[in-house]
Amino acid sequence: MKILITGAAGFIGSHVTDALLKRGDTVTAIDNFNDYYSQKSKRSNIKQAQSHENFTLFEADILNRDKIRTIFKQTTPDKVIHLAARAGVRPSLENPGLYADVNIKGTINMLELSREFKIQNFIFGSSSSVYGANKVPFSESDPVNSPISPYAATKRAGELICHTYHHLYSLNISCMRFFTVYGPRGRPDMAPYKFTKAISESKEITMYGDGTTERDYTYIDDIVSGIIAALDKNHGFEIFNLGNSKTVPLKRFIETIENALNKKAKIRQMPIQPGDVTITYADIAKSKKLLGYDPKTSIEEGIRNFVKWYTQANSPAR
Repeated sequence: MKILITGAAGFIGSHVTDALLKRGDTVTAIDNFNDYYSQKSKRSNIKQAQSHENFTLFEADILNRDKIRTIFKQTTPDKVIHLAARAGVRPSLENPGLYADVNIKGTINMLELSREFKIQNFIFGSSSSVYGANKVPFSESDPVNSPISPYAATKRAGELICHTYHHLYSLNISCMRFFTVYGPRGRPDMAPYKFTKAISESKEITMYGDGTTERDYTYIDDIVSGIIAALDKNHGFEIFNLGNSKTVPLKRFIETIENALNKKAKIRQMPIQPGDVTITYADIAKSKKLLGYDPKTSIEEGIRNFVKWYTQANSPAR
């Protein structure tokens, strides 16, 4: 298949790209290499893919519909995986307008072009943030009308727009709600990277709250398997949770990194920040039934893999 991926140089996008190339698909990659985090990191993410004969990279912004249309016309993709977005709960509080532009207008652009070019299947990267402060475990059938951050609101808006395009134009669309994804190439602004970096450098880490907040940490390989399973099946319109379905308290998460590094953390405790939730926990029964989704990576194994990658990526020899 010919697959177009937006945000292809990002954490999740680059892993999906590698998996698709490995199985023989042709990948058209779009990324604008914005300044949310290091461009060097993003270029490193896709360095391996760039040597592949079935990989083409376009540096373009999803807000520029004319340029993206030219890419569609040139590459004639069969399916689209739309992962490009402004990510992060806390930064969205500081710049909600930017999040609305990229995550809503950008998604509309991708859907419009997918309709125009008769794309067979559209995968939308959503987030567990849409659940807000709902009771756990979070199920796809839960009401999600009370987001507690601009980021969450833009992701929910993206899902609603996706449903509209399915209803009006019969586009096959799967919205994937990702639960705290981590692993090699993880974003520098996320806790696994920040904590690993600080602990390894004997610097202080900030723990928001008393350490009892819980997250459903999901290893990147498990996320990729769920995305590709949805890509390979046309469901009409569906929303899927992609989580590990096991919660990890923050204190245990820090201890897991300490164990992997064989080094103790210096912890500074701060109040929980606005927009944060106390727990995320995925009900993955639907994803198991319809996608055959079966996350396999424990937090201990996943953190060991991440720390190994981080250590190699930041060794003086590189």
